[in-house]
Amino acid sequence: MKKLIIAATLGLTASTGIAAAEDKPVIASIVFQGDQFMKSLQAGMRDAGERAGAEVLEINIDGDQAKESQAIDTYIARKVNAIVIAPVSAKNSAAALKRARDAGIVVVAVNGGLTEAGISQATFSTSNKDLGATTGKAAASFIKETLGGKAKVAILGFKSLLPEQSGERTEGFKEAAADGNSIDVVTEQDAWLPEKAVSVATDILTANADVNVIYAANEGGTIGAMQAVRNAGKAGSVYVFGIDGSEQLAKGLLSSDNVLQAVTAQSPFEMGASGVNAALAILKGEKVAEQTSVPTLLLSRTQPDGVKAFAESLK
Repeated sequence: MKKLIIAATLGLTASTGIAAAEDKPVIASIVFQGDQFMKSLQAGMRDAGERAGAEVLEINIDGDQAKESQAIDTYIARKVNAIVIAPVSAKNSAAALKRARDAGIVVVAVNGGLTEAGISQATFSTSNKDLGATTGKAAASFIKETLGGKAKVAILGFKSLLPEQSGERTEGFKEAAADGNSIDVVTEQDAWLPEKAVSVATDILTANADVNVIYAANEGGTIGAMQAVRNAGKAGSVYVFGIDGSEQLAKGLLSSDNVLQAVTAQSPFEMGASGVNAALAILKGEKVAEQTSVPTLLLSRTQPDGVKAFAESLK
């Protein structure tokens, strides 16, 4: 089995003094948080690297733009062959990655591209607006059929962490959910980790007794919102819609409590693997597509077989 190097922190990377083997490429894998989506994304990168006989270095920079820049500079100094990255910001991540390109390192972006053209040699992403809109369309149908075309909506986002992604997902949802319906967005707050989302959603439900729909823009927010509704005893009167796919969210969609209605998932494992495969192809001098759109996947309570199939794929 090929050796896998996992660099949990920059300090670990430096202190272990890892040296690239001459007979295999070294791929640096960078993600910006430790939720199930990012873990699956990085698992796909790792799997593709191992299958190709590459050495994979991993880091999660926890949403810290400065830490991302430091990680990139460390990998430049280490003279890795390629960086496959889920960038924190389409705009602010560009400068450090340009330094990597200027140093002759292949750069591939996953889970979002860069606003500055010519830095990422390949990009694999799902439109954040499409993610929100896909869930929004499911919510629109539900609101029409179950709530008489009217809904009081609370939104959990992550603007203070990633304003571009959160904003696009939220706007996509609001526009689609409002199609043919009367939507009143009562509040928009940040809560992207489950524990925080439980607390924030609970406070929202306490302060706004008429809220009957909660939309969360990521996995952690969706999980927290779902639990808050259960804790408040409002299953059957408050309904949750979200983004991302995971085993826990699949269980929520299949639960008899009727709280979680629909989420829109991506394919993070395949996206990560595609990113590494593209980097390896570029290193071999092969041409790859500059932009590859990874389609959304709606998971809905109304389609349990599809939810079950998705849950099985996670195993």
